[in-house]
Amino acid sequence: MDTSSFAAIFGPPSAVPVPVDWDAVESWLGLPLPGDYKSVASAYGPLDIGEFVWLHTPCVQEGRFDYATWLRDTHRHCRISSREAPPYEPPALHPAPGGLLAWGMTRSASYLFWETAASEDPDRWPVVVFHQDAVCQSVKPWHSYDMPLLDTLSAAVRTGLPLPGGGRIGPLPATARRTAFLNDAGPWTPPAPRPEVVPEAQRRAALTEGIGLEALSLLVPPPAAPYLGGGTWEELFEELGTRLPAEYVALMDRYGAGCWSKWLSFVTPLRTNGRGFAYHAAQALDGYRSLRADFPQYHPLPVWPEPGGFLPFANSIDGDQFGWLTEGDPDKWPLIVSPRHADQGPPLPSNLTDTLLEWLRGQFATEGLPRLDKLDDPLEFIDFEPWDDETYW
Repeated sequence: MDTSSFAAIFGPPSAVPVPVDWDAVESWLGLPLPGDYKSVASAYGPLDIGEFVWLHTPCVQEGRFDYATWLRDTHRHCRISSREAPPYEPPALHPAPGGLLAWGMTRSASYLFWETAASEDPDRWPVVVFHQDAVCQSVKPWHSYDMPLLDTLSAAVRTGLPLPGGGRIGPLPATARRTAFLNDAGPWTPPAPRPEVVPEAQRRAALTEGIGLEALSLLVPPPAAPYLGGGTWEELFEELGTRLPAEYVALMDRYGAGCWSKWLSFVTPLRTNGRGFAYHAAQALDGYRSLRADFPQYHPLPVWPEPGGFLPFANSIDGDQFGWLTEGDPDKWPLIVSPRHADQGPPLPSNLTDTLLEWLRGQFATEGLPRLDKLDDPLEFIDFEPWDDETYW
């Protein structure tokens, strides 16, 4: 299919397109894609249409965009948000058979999809919109335009398109320019399968079977050379004036410092350059003391080295602090979260290793440890990124 119909409305390409290996893309998706989309993407690259609609294409720009990541995150966001508005259950989304497949989004928090179940011919797939504002209004957020891609874009320019819950896309100016944040985009290749250090069957079994550090090690294979820093535990205990829980030491000896599932960061405990456990704990506690002085009702914990004081060892990407209440035997210190965006809760019911294991399995959530959606595959999200000497934490 040529691009003459598109060019007649939006003009010729204004930038060099990003090459696309359509065979590789369609093989990875397990679906053929509409011919009009492939023609436009091949000739124009990623587009900002009418200064309102982003038409995304298979491309990548480091730190800005990756086609596979965008598809996964968009589908997951819309699936989870759909549970908050009628009919309170999401439609099927790719890679489910016949699932909706995203191709773009707008500046008004709308996402644009194809309804792949509508026809065996992808050129007849109608465009469907998901509008986030409709969720906020408790209105069904999905609406089909009953038109394929080019007809939908043409209507957005000529008459505009209704949005669920009110408002419209357009009428838009008939402009199509390279997406500003993808000026340096390059060709995208499908992600390579993760190397199987532990066979997937064993990892799936570990989602429901086993306890403690051994089950965790099957679920998340530890790094070959865990990084703790150049010091020793004995030196750290002497610096702190207390030993730390044995299960924490065992966990760190097995994995080292790092980030779990791109969310929960454990600081490097044994650095000798002034940025080890004691330094990071002091930094976090200075902030907590300041907040406690101004808002004691929201920050009620005693602070280490006060009796029973809170001693943090990890933090979330959202600023939650994880630590212990340091009263009595360190091996019996309760685990607790100091949440950034919620009132202080009680200590957690389990120890550190079991809490981490059940959270990764999708069986536990609390403030600071978000829950997986019921349709998420935990193995898609479970990850451990080990730190090295260059990492801040």
